[in-house]
Amino acid sequence: MSPLNITERATATGYVLDVSGDLDYDHAHLLRRQVEGLALRPGRPLVISLSGLEFCDSSGITALLAARQVALAAGAEVALAAVPANTLRILTMVGLDQVFTLHADAPGTCPPAGGHAPPPSG
Repeated sequence: MSPLNITERATATGYVLDVSGDLDYDHAHLLRRQVEGLALRPGRPLVISLSGLEFCDSSGITALLAARQVALAAGAEVALAAVPANTLRILTMVGLDQVFTLHADAPGTCPPAGGHAPPPSG
């Protein structure tokens, strides 16, 4: 088991949480607490980057959904970035790839990879 590490970054447009380690029953409350402590505002995105995620169980998925609820209640947008393949497979199996906006990499480096991305302009 790897401890859960969450690094918070405030950007010009919103917040990024870099999550690494195990997002499981023993650690999911840490993500909830971190999100609840953010000063989220309408129109300012919260991006949860999962590039360092090693393991995610159902409690971790529930914590991601709770983070989404907190963000939406504040009027903020929410997205997941750099979702590991095994976690993405689970999100897709249960339809959460249609609930979360998904980015292939950290914010600003790649276009959305799926989820509720805006259609291309043109």
